[in-house]
Amino acid sequence: MDLQTPVSNVSRTYKMYAGRLEKLGISKLEDFLFHIPFRYDDYSLVSKIDHIRAGEVITIKGTVEEIHNQYTRRFKTLQRAVVRDETGSIDILWFNQPYLAKAIKKDDLISLSGKVELDKHKLVMIAPDYEIIFKNQTIHTGRLVPVYPETRGISSKWLRRQTFKLLEEKNQIKEFLPDALIKENNLMGLSQAIEKIHFPDNLHEAEKARERLSFDELFELQLSALVRKKAWEKNTIKKPWQNFQDQVDKLITKLPFELTGAQKRSVAEILKDLTSQKPMNRLLEGEVGSGKTVVGAIAMYIAFLNGFQSAFMAPTEILAQQHYETISRLLEPLGVKVGIATGSIKNYESRIKNKNHNSSFRLHDSDVVIGTHALIYSKVKFKKLGLVIVDEQQRFGVEQRTIVREKGENVHLLTMTATPIPRTVALTMYGDLDLSILDEMPIGRKLVKTWLVPPEKRSGAYSWIEKQIKEQGDQIFIVCPFIEKSETMVTVKAATKEFERLKNEVFPNLKLGLLHGKLKAKEKQEILNAFRNKKIDILVSTPVVEVGIDIPNATVMLIEEADRFGLAQLHQMRGRVGRSDKQSYCLLFTGSKNPTTIERLKAMETLYSGAELAELDLKLRGPGQIFGTSQHGRQVLKVASFSDFVLIEKTKKEAIKVFEEIDKYPELLEKTKQINLDHVSPD
Repeated sequence: MDLQTPVSNVSRTYKMYAGRLEKLGISKLEDFLFHIPFRYDDYSLVSKIDHIRAGEVITIKGTVEEIHNQYTRRFKTLQRAVVRDETGSIDILWFNQPYLAKAIKKDDLISLSGKVELDKHKLVMIAPDYEIIFKNQTIHTGRLVPVYPETRGISSKWLRRQTFKLLEEKNQIKEFLPDALIKENNLMGLSQAIEKIHFPDNLHEAEKARERLSFDELFELQLSALVRKKAWEKNTIKKPWQNFQDQVDKLITKLPFELTGAQKRSVAEILKDLTSQKPMNRLLEGEVGSGKTVVGAIAMYIAFLNGFQSAFMAPTEILAQQHYETISRLLEPLGVKVGIATGSIKNYESRIKNKNHNSSFRLHDSDVVIGTHALIYSKVKFKKLGLVIVDEQQRFGVEQRTIVREKGENVHLLTMTATPIPRTVALTMYGDLDLSILDEMPIGRKLVKTWLVPPEKRSGAYSWIEKQIKEQGDQIFIVCPFIEKSETMVTVKAATKEFERLKNEVFPNLKLGLLHGKLKAKEKQEILNAFRNKKIDILVSTPVVEVGIDIPNATVMLIEEADRFGLAQLHQMRGRVGRSDKQSYCLLFTGSKNPTTIERLKAMETLYSGAELAELDLKLRGPGQIFGTSQHGRQVLKVASFSDFVLIEKTKKEAIKVFEEIDKYPELLEKTKQINLDHVSPD
C-alpha cells in the first residue's frame, strides 16, 4: 500500500470518509501516521477476574459465556454479557448499543478495559472499551491506548485501527536526518518514533517519540527558511538604488511628529536593504499604532527618488482607503502620484484625481498604487515596479512572491504586521525574512487604561460610557465575538442582537452603528465614515475592527466575551483607541468564572507590550492563540510547540550546520522545498 495514495482512491469506505478526514488534515494515507494522539488512556494493568477490586481501571481477558439485549423502562435497551477466565466470571453492561449482541458472539475471546464498579454487592464493568482478540494482539485495550483529535463520524477507535494497519507499511518511512545528527541529539529513529507515538509500551517511549517528531518539525521549518532565504538572495540587482539620504532626512523633519528611536532604526535597516545588491525581504513587526505606515511611506519615497513604482497592499478595501488617505497626505506634497485600486477592477485604469496638484493621471502612471492583496493578481500593469509592501498578511508566501517578481525585476519586498508575535515564533515562522521591530510607541501617546469589569458593575459601566459621550464628546467601540447568535453557543453575545438591545434598552438617546464582515465594502466604508465624522456615538462591531481602523476620537473599547480572544488579539483591539492625546480606556467583560481565565484577562490591566502578552498567551493557552480566533489555515506544527524555546534554539543550530553542507543531503533538500508555508497559521 503506497502511503502517498490519496484516501479517496483507497476504497469505497475511505472515499465516503474523505471529506471528514480532510477536516483532520488527512488527505493521503501517510497523514494517518502524522495524526498524533493528544493523550493516552492507561489500560495497561491486566488482571485476572478474581483479583479485581471496585474502583480499579483495569483490563480483563476472557471468553464470552453469553450476551443478549435486555429491554428496560429506564433504557431503551441494555446489553448484558458474562465473561469468564480461568479464575472466575464478571457481568458486563452496555447501554443502547443493540448491535453489540451481533458484533460480539458467544465463545469469542475478548479483551475489555474500563472501571470496575459495585452493583448490588456484585462487581460489574459498565460500558468498557472492548475488542475481539485476534492473533493475540490488542490495540484498543490492555495497553496505553492513543486518543486522537476527532471530528463528527470519525472516532479515535476507527483512527486507531487504520493507523495500526498502516504501521505494517512502515518500511516505506525513510529516515531523512543525517546519522550523526540523530546520534548527537540522542534521537529515536523516525520509523520507530512513528510507531511508538501511536502505540508506546510506556510513557517514556511516547515522550521520546514525541521529542523526535517535534525535532523534525522545527528542524524542517528552520532549514526550509534557510533554503528559501538563499534562493531569494540569488537574485541580484544590477544597479543598486541610491539612498538619497538628504531628501529622506528632509522628509523626516517635515513630518508633524518626531519619529521614535525604533522607527529611525527600522528606516536605517530598510535603507540598507534597498541600497544593497540583494532584493529586500524584510518583516516589519510593530505594535498597533507604532507607526509602521510612516516607515513604509519613507521606503516608497526612496523608490520614487530612484525612479521606481511601489505597490502597497492592505487586507481590506477599508484599510486600503485609509492607507491611501494617509500616504497621499505624506507623499503627494513631494510630487509623488498616489493611486488606489480596490475591488472595482473595472475602474483600475481610470484617471485618478490628484488632490494636491489639481490634475489627473492614469493608474499605471502612479508612483504608488494602494490596493488590496488582489492587486498582485489583477490586470494592473506597472511600468517599473521596484517595491511591494504587504500589510497584515501573516504569510506572504512563495507563490505570491513569484507573481510579484513577474510584475517587476528583482522587486524589494517589505511585509508589515501589527500581530504581536513572540520573537522565538517570528524567527522560526519567518526565518527567511530579516526582522525589524517597532517596540516603542509614538512620543506623547498615553497608555490605554484597562479594566476587567465584574458583571455586577455592567450597568455602572454603561452609565459612565454615556457620560463620556455627552460630556467629553467621546466615541465608543463595543466588540462582540460573532455576528449572529448561534444555537450551539446560546450564551455568546452576538453583534446584531447586542446592537438592538443597546439601541433600544441601554442607549436609546444615543446614535449607534453596526459593523460586521458580511456587509459589502461600500456599506462598511459608509458606516466608518459616519463614525469618523461623529455621526455615530457607539459602533457595535465584530472583531473586524481589530486591524488598522483609525478613529482618533474613539476613546473607549468595550469587549464582550473577552475570554474568547487571545491576549494578542485583545491587545490589537485595544489599539483601536488611544490614538490621540485624549486619555482612553478598554473595558473587558466575561461570563467566565474560571480562575485561570480571570488571571489571564487581568494581565491586560498591567501589560501593555504586545510581545509580552503574546508570550504569556503562548505559555497559558499554547501556540494556537498567537494569531487569535480570526485566523484560519493549515496548522504548521502538529507535534512541536513554539513555546519550546530550548528545542527551537537547538534545531536552529543544527539546521545552520546541515545547511552549510546541504549538497550532501539531496533528499533532505527536496523535503524542505515541499514545505509550503503559504496560508498557514500556528494554531
